[in-house]
This record gives sequence, C-alpha cells and structure tokens, in this order.
Amino acid sequence: MNDKDQKNASVAAEAPAQDWHPADIKAALNKAGYTLASLAEEHGLKAGGTLSKALTSSFPIAEQRIADAIGVHPKVIWPSRYNEDGTRKPQGFRALESTRRTANAQAKAAEAARTGSEDGSIEEKKS
Repeated sequence: MNDKDQKNASVAAEAPAQDWHPADIKAALNKAGYTLASLAEEHGLKAGGTLSKALTSSFPIAEQRIADAIGVHPKVIWPSRYNEDGTRKPQGFRALESTRRTANAQAKAAEAARTGSEDGSIEEKKS
C-alpha cells in the first residue's frame, strides 16, 4: 500500500459512517430480488410508498423490513439512526425529553457532589 492509499484508509476509518443513499438501498433490494412495491406486497401493504418513507426519514418497521430483505441490520444502512450497540437513537420529541432528563440528572449529581448529599437536596441543620 502506498502513502496515498494509507492516507485514504486512515481518513475513511476516522470519518463517521453515513446513511446509504436511497438509490444504493434500492439497488441492494434489486440485487436481492425485490422492489419496494414487491417487498410491500410481501408484507401485506398496499403500496411501496409505505416502505419508501424509510429511505428519507425514521420509520423503524419499514427500516427493519428493508434491512431483512437485503440481509443486514438496519444500523448498517442507517447508522445515523442507531447507537453503536444497535439500539435506536431517540427521535423527535423523545430525543428532546431524553436530553432534558440527562441534563436534570447531571445537574442533580453535580449538586449532590457539591453539597455532599446523595439526592442533591440541601439539608438544613437543626440546632
């Protein structure tokens, strides 16, 4: 491997994984013998449009059906929608709530460390 190849390999290893392009997903489905319409029909859906929503926005059931047809985990196709362990990242309102809960828990822990109390509350001394 020459210096240019090594540089490209190191850049690729450092770059975060990107979601597959919708055309790449459709091509992988075609290689597996499916179209969005035929996959939808196989799952009892009336139109392929239901599955096509997953190509551009978060739609867990459709993501799973597409990934199963291709033969990979959904996080391989949409890494931006999944954590490293394969669990889904919170989306929309749930993401906001999760962020708030985390911030509140961190604030309570900081207060507890500062005051020396376990629950973060300020204890009054009785004299």
